[in-house]
Amino acid sequence: MRLLLLGGPKFLGRAVIEAALEAGHEVTLFNRGQTGPELYPELERLRGERDGELGALQGRTWDAVVDTSGFLPRVVADSARLLADSVAHYVFVSSISVYASFATRVDESAPVARLEDLSSEDVEADYGALKALCEQVVEGLFPGRATHVRAGLIVGPHDPTGRFTYWPHRIARGGDVLVPAPLGRALQLVDVRDLAEWIVRCADERIAGTFNATGPTTMRAVVDSCIRVTGATANAVEVDPALLRGHGVGEWMELPLWIDDSNRDWRHFTEVDTRAAVGAGLTFRPLDETTSATLDHAASVEGVGLTPEREAELLGTRPARD
Repeated sequence: MRLLLLGGPKFLGRAVIEAALEAGHEVTLFNRGQTGPELYPELERLRGERDGELGALQGRTWDAVVDTSGFLPRVVADSARLLADSVAHYVFVSSISVYASFATRVDESAPVARLEDLSSEDVEADYGALKALCEQVVEGLFPGRATHVRAGLIVGPHDPTGRFTYWPHRIARGGDVLVPAPLGRALQLVDVRDLAEWIVRCADERIAGTFNATGPTTMRAVVDSCIRVTGATANAVEVDPALLRGHGVGEWMELPLWIDDSNRDWRHFTEVDTRAAVGAGLTFRPLDETTSATLDHAASVEGVGLTPEREAELLGTRPARD
């Protein structure tokens, strides 16, 4: 397969390249050349800009395209329109954030978020709604020959976000570790390598449709994996979400993997239905492999996760046990 990657070799893009090369495919990169220019010198690189500089793609053909860098419908439309007659299959990396609400467990048929201001290009404020519109654009130009990958939290080697990464690095330091209660609550995440391998398979086998792409775990499983892999002497201290709310702890970024279930619209964010993707071949490696690779190849990110001082403050304010 001749595969075109729209996006740089950063995190998911890098894993897609690795998976495609491992499977014996030919890969062409289209990006601005600002990320990882030293990586994969043997690959063909086309320079350009998604927003208005697509000339390098004209007159070329590929078997499939994987789009890891599409956020604005207008920009995605430009590349999809240009490639519609020269590429057989389009894999668009979307997000589970497209859904309008997680008040109940959602599957791919659930309503998606809609823009109140159709002129908005504010990716931070309207991320989910914009991704939903991007999906519609791709499907309109590649009807029946597109894969819409609604990815959950992507984790593992080279993760630049620091969200899952916080946990193995924090537990490696040992001691009392603040963990949002209850430990048994459901979580979902997907190793970037598993996701990339499945994306390449979808491109190669032209698996069309919309799929929630993430995998099941629990907070307890994450903590236990981190303790096993690091060998640290760490003690998970469960803290009631009410205490976290009372002290203004930020969800997802200040305390990664925590979603405050008092917010009804987000209550089932980490419980989306993934049966369609699993039925289409998405598989999940053991969590310990993800934890180990994260420790080895992903650094903590400043501003993500509780600082030692903040964690100590919160642990010190827990009500005494009888």
